[in-house]
Order: sequence, then structure tokens, then C-alpha cells
Amino acid sequence: MLDSLQQIDQSIFLILNGWHSQFFDQVFWYATMPLIWIPLFLLIFVLLIRQFKWKIITIIIAVALMVTASDQMANLAKYGTRRLRPSHDPQIEQLVHSVNEYKGGQYGFFSAHASTTFAIAILLSFLFRRKYRWMIPILLIWAGIMAYSRIYLGVHYPGDILAGILVGVILGSLFALLTGYTIRAQSKCGQTC
Repeated sequence: MLDSLQQIDQSIFLILNGWHSQFFDQVFWYATMPLIWIPLFLLIFVLLIRQFKWKIITIIIAVALMVTASDQMANLAKYGTRRLRPSHDPQIEQLVHSVNEYKGGQYGFFSAHASTTFAIAILLSFLFRRKYRWMIPILLIWAGIMAYSRIYLGVHYPGDILAGILVGVILGSLFALLTGYTIRAQSKCGQTC
């Protein structure tokens, strides 16, 4: 069963990774660099301050804890499963299109990039759902670009990405509930304390 899933994952990976060009090599290479996204991050920060004022401290703490949880869970999974990245898998490494000779670490299950970006997108979508709904598709597109870039760059199988997205959605949802509860409690305290 696992061998069949691995073969399917490899086949889908080779198709998706095989769609490349010099232009998109650069697009996806730079898409994974945080500096490119500074305008988006600044916009998010400004909108959060406008909507939540001083409660943004709670949101920053929640995001920091959530990103740490996502990253550590991915590391535990990578060293627990020891599933080789496509760029290190002897069965297909010669077929993998990589960009700028980037191969990533040895193990890849599950993608911390996919998990973290989807967790952030879900949490922020929850926070923006009433006042800035238009941000929700932007956040999901950002997370999708980040997730797909990992396949394009040859460092994750689609299964790594799907597992990362699932973990990210769960973490983002849990932290959205906790953050929402905390912000409501702060509002009540601000009115009565």
C-alpha cells in the first residue's frame, strides 16, 4: 500500500516538477524569499493595527507560537518518518528539476513551508473575516504559491505538501479559536475590569 502511494506521489511530482521554464525558475525561487513578501506583510500589519489596536500584541504572540509549533512538528515528522526529499531520492533524483542547485535537507515529510503559510493564512483569514474579507483570497493565494513552489523547486513531493497543508489548516484553526477567545476576553475585561 505505502509503495503504491509512493509511486503515485513520485509520478505526480515528476509531472508537476517537469513544468518549468527559466522565467518560472526565477519566479518560484524568489517567491520563497521572505523579502519579496514585505509589502504584503506590511499591509497585514497595518490592517491588524487598524482593526485590533493594542490587541495586536496578542495576535503577534499567537502567530509566533503557531509558527514555532508548525516548524517543530514538521521537524519531528521529518526525522520520525525519514522520507527522502525528491532531490535526495536515489530512484528519481536524476529526473528532478532543481533551481540554483538547491536541494534542501535530506528529509521532506511534511513541508514546513506549506504548514506554516497555511496556518498563518487560516488564522489571519479568521481575523479578517468581518472587516477585510478581500484579504482572504490574497492570503490563500500566497499560501498556495508558497506550497507549490516547494514542488517546483524539487524539494517536496505533493504528499509532503498535502500533509503540510492539513497540519497548517488544523493549527491555524486551533490558534484562530484561541486568539478569538483571548481577544474577546480582553475586550470584556477592557469594558469591565
